[in-house]
Amino acid sequence: MKLGKDLTTATIAIALLTIALGIGYPLAITAVSQVAFAGKADGSLIAGGSRLIGVARTVDSGRKDAAGKPITRPDRAYFQPRPSATGYSASATFFSNRGPNAASARYFYRDALAAYLALEGPYNPGLTDAGVPVDAVTTSASGVDPHISRANAAIQARRVAAVRGLPLARVRRLVADNTDGRFAGIFGEPGVNVQTLNRALGR
Repeated sequence: MKLGKDLTTATIAIALLTIALGIGYPLAITAVSQVAFAGKADGSLIAGGSRLIGVARTVDSGRKDAAGKPITRPDRAYFQPRPSATGYSASATFFSNRGPNAASARYFYRDALAAYLALEGPYNPGLTDAGVPVDAVTTSASGVDPHISRANAAIQARRVAAVRGLPLARVRRLVADNTDGRFAGIFGEPGVNVQTLNRALGR
């Protein structure tokens, strides 16, 4: 008799907690977030994607790979985010996980460095390997971080200004306007949001 009563009590408790915490609580949090933080709750969407997810601006290079797929190259008129191990896919966020002794790391960083120098070197005379910011050749923890360092943005600004025929001072002003400060004013480093910066350039 006591066992049956315990089972009944346990079943009712599970049902009530499931309804309260599994249905009621999520709905309440969703409702509050939609009212108080609608933009953030929906993914901080902007034209061309989200301000939270980096996107590489590319153009067709006119060449194709061995499988016949078009090969793209960076669009010189836009700022480029840091490299991504997932192609900036929001559904597969992860970092490259290359250790200092991994053979693949040597070739990845070598190629990424060469590509960066080929893109930025013509607009930054004297730019050498040592002058390339670390974030320009390494992936972020998520692989989709839209932020680059201010040093990286300063180098890219010369290219963007030259290609677009804009005063360098104007491009630098846009970089400053789209730079996010440290979290809570003390954590991390300021970062330039490439997504919002490129959107500003488009306008």
